[in-house]
Amino acid sequence: MNCTQCSSGVLKPSFIDGLFRAHTCTHCGGNWILIEDFVTWKERNPDHEFTEEPDWQAEAIEDTREALLCPVSGGFMTKFKITAQSEHRIDYSASVGGIWLDKGEWDLLKSAGLASTLNRIVTRHWQRNIVKESSKESFEGIYLAKFGQPGYEKIKAMKAWLDEQPNKADLRAYLLTKDPYSLF
Repeated sequence: MNCTQCSSGVLKPSFIDGLFRAHTCTHCGGNWILIEDFVTWKERNPDHEFTEEPDWQAEAIEDTREALLCPVSGGFMTKFKITAQSEHRIDYSASVGGIWLDKGEWDLLKSAGLASTLNRIVTRHWQRNIVKESSKESFEGIYLAKFGQPGYEKIKAMKAWLDEQPNKADLRAYLLTKDPYSLF
């Protein structure tokens, strides 16, 4: 198979960290992993803990921005975020069940504590949680800008207290009424 990322190298059979099967590009060092191989290895080694490489540096990892073609089917792969905080994306071929990791992305996953969840990153559930987390961070930024840190902390505490009250609808009505002691 030819490399999907650099188109210069050939994907040669290899093992990721000597643990499970993959194909590594002879030119760019990227890895093609079949989820089936990863899951099979993981089922046989449920207690394995992945450790971070001591010389890993996030700045050194090049993330492929353009769409990649699956080295097996030739179809476009989908990019999946690994976390809400990281801009890195892994490429997934749903038709084959394969993941492309650019050189260094495996080390990134290990350092982030996500190597053991490689197969879950490409699920709807995982991606939905990333969207929720990203939305929460965006709204927090908006609220901080509107209320300032002290005001935002105070209003969060007030909301938490209000949410615990059995008569919260009446309390909200009282707060939203211009003059709660007037009939008009």
